[in-house]
Amino acid sequence: MKYLIMLYGSQQDYDAIAGQPGGRPPMSPEQIAAMHAHMELVHQELAESGELVDAQGLAAPVHARRVRRRGGAPVVTDGPYAETQEVLAGYTMIECASFDRATEIAARFVNPDSEGEYVDVRPVLGGFEELQD
Repeated sequence: MKYLIMLYGSQQDYDAIAGQPGGRPPMSPEQIAAMHAHMELVHQELAESGELVDAQGLAAPVHARRVRRRGGAPVVTDGPYAETQEVLAGYTMIECASFDRATEIAARFVNPDSEGEYVDVRPVLGGFEELQD
């Protein structure tokens, strides 16, 4: 079964990584290097175990566009969005034996030094018929 691990962040997180002023202090080059090293290590271990399907980071919310329909026509809004505190910052798709194993893997992406940080893990459906379960 495939599972999608969704990692979240905010524009403030992206600003801190980029060293830009914002609601959080800028991250040091050492902190950024440690974050990247941790992600690379987890992804390398998943690749070696055969459980990694794909992993990607996403651009900052300021580079996003939201498309909605109003009055039958598409309406496009450039990000970031004031009403949205957190956005999808990246994902890791895995294929493993169970939801418990997927949850175990997902826990490795939560920063142990950050109270309240979280990731979501969800099964990936193989087809429309699986919506019935």
